[in-house]
Amino acid sequence: MSSTPEVLISEVGPRDGLQSVQAIMPTADKRRWIDALVEAGLREIEVGSFVPARLLPQMADVVDVVRHALRHQGITVMALVPNRRGAEAALAAGVHKFTLPVSASEAHSLANVRKTRVQMVEALREVHALRREAAPGVAMEVGLSTAFGCTLQGAVDEDEVIRLAVACVEAGADEVGLSDTTGMANPAQVRRLFKRLRAEIGTRAGAAHMHNTRGLGLANCLAAFDVGVRTFDASLGGLGGCPYAPGASGNVVTEDLVFMFEAMGVSTGIDLDKLMAAREPLKTGLPHEPVYGMTPEAGLPKGWRVHHHPSNPSTSSG
Repeated sequence: MSSTPEVLISEVGPRDGLQSVQAIMPTADKRRWIDALVEAGLREIEVGSFVPARLLPQMADVVDVVRHALRHQGITVMALVPNRRGAEAALAAGVHKFTLPVSASEAHSLANVRKTRVQMVEALREVHALRREAAPGVAMEVGLSTAFGCTLQGAVDEDEVIRLAVACVEAGADEVGLSDTTGMANPAQVRRLFKRLRAEIGTRAGAAHMHNTRGLGLANCLAAFDVGVRTFDASLGGLGGCPYAPGASGNVVTEDLVFMFEAMGVSTGIDLDKLMAAREPLKTGLPHEPVYGMTPEAGLPKGWRVHHHPSNPSTSSG
């Protein structure tokens, strides 16, 4: 494996995945799950959300989980914060990076965070001011949700998406990525929008967060890769809702995304055997939750381990 991976896979299961399932994963299992993800080579993990526990009981132990994740060297511990109060709590816990949810669709913004898009950009400005005073080393990114379409309002104007991305950068975001929250994107659209984003905000263009709701998650990730995107959000086992259930998200499966890139010769820095082993603490912590993934079901192709561990020829070929 090359020392510097060519793409960064950002694991969002412990936040995006867990908050969209009804059951609450016990803290001990969350810790074991994060340990297994780190062991597999993941270098950026979104470990939770700093939102009131009454709204999201799944995240009530977020401080504990952040502190546990911080025991690992060399990883970026990330959390979602909706506002300044959340950011204060996240900074106190010691996160390296926070992400703010800004919706490209006004309807989704009101439903999701009970604020207009303009109010969310204002919240971003407040969080940036806090960070500048208290923790200039902490990174701040925005994932523009519903950037490719919205179940509430339908099509989302691409010009508005780009304008909003620019507004987020002006408000202090280090990076702005695009999220296909409702699984409505197609590869041509992904290519077009990320191209425009990069033309407009350059190196501040951030991650592709794709959903597999209609089976196009990997195709959309590849389309983003083709136009220069190098950070991809994914969720172990596709945690975050069954792709076929009404309104469910269906996150891109980390295992399948890593397999695709590694098979193409694009290094992720992730060991697929260890990544698939990381499904065990997830299943233990959420025994009744379905987990997805074609690669874990099919297994790795014959000869894979020999070819993908050139630095370690003694790796078992089992």
